[in-house]
Amino acid sequence: MNVPTIVSPSILNCDFADLKGELAKIRSADFAHVDIMDNHFVPNLTLGVPVAEAAVRVSPIPVDAHLMIEDPDRWAPLYAQMGCASVSFHVEAAHAPIRLARELHRLGARASLALKPGTAIEPYFDILPEFDQILIMTVEPGFGGQPFLDSMLPKIRRTREAISARNLDIWIQIDGGVSRKTITRAAEAGANNFVAGSAVFGAEDAYAEVGALRTLADSHTH
Repeated sequence: MNVPTIVSPSILNCDFADLKGELAKIRSADFAHVDIMDNHFVPNLTLGVPVAEAAVRVSPIPVDAHLMIEDPDRWAPLYAQMGCASVSFHVEAAHAPIRLARELHRLGARASLALKPGTAIEPYFDILPEFDQILIMTVEPGFGGQPFLDSMLPKIRRTREAISARNLDIWIQIDGGVSRKTITRAAEAGANNFVAGSAVFGAEDAYAEVGALRTLADSHTH
């Protein structure tokens, strides 16, 4: 099954004083990735409901919410209700991941299961069909600008093999340390949705950088 190459810049690195203008810079991307951190599940406090709502309102592309929070069973549906096209929640924090995935689908959002670097994917192979996407963290969640963890490449491969073996239509998203230097290795391993923050918003031309990342990933996708 052919999987699309998706580029999802993280707005964590953008200028929030001009959110609309910053989102316009990445209009060539597929999703705007919004990182929600609660200073409990991860040791950092970032965007919440008001900024996500504002992003949905002014973004020229769909919004992809990544919830690095405790109690996603309670909070994730709110992000779907406000119009986020995709909602990722962490399996380490969810009490009923299947029920939550089905609730997100009922509300019209894609459901994405996120895993920290130290969390094995194998225990979740049986429930893969409940999800539209698996998000494999390629850094420890909580802070932007960390180096890409090459140790996650085998995990990406095993996930892609499990998806392909059952002919499922599931994206594999990676988040952390994605740049021109790392995106090709991840694409070769089987990832197809790439979250890039500082690599895009730190570039001279964010619009062009999205295209450059997409081209590199396309050239290394099987």
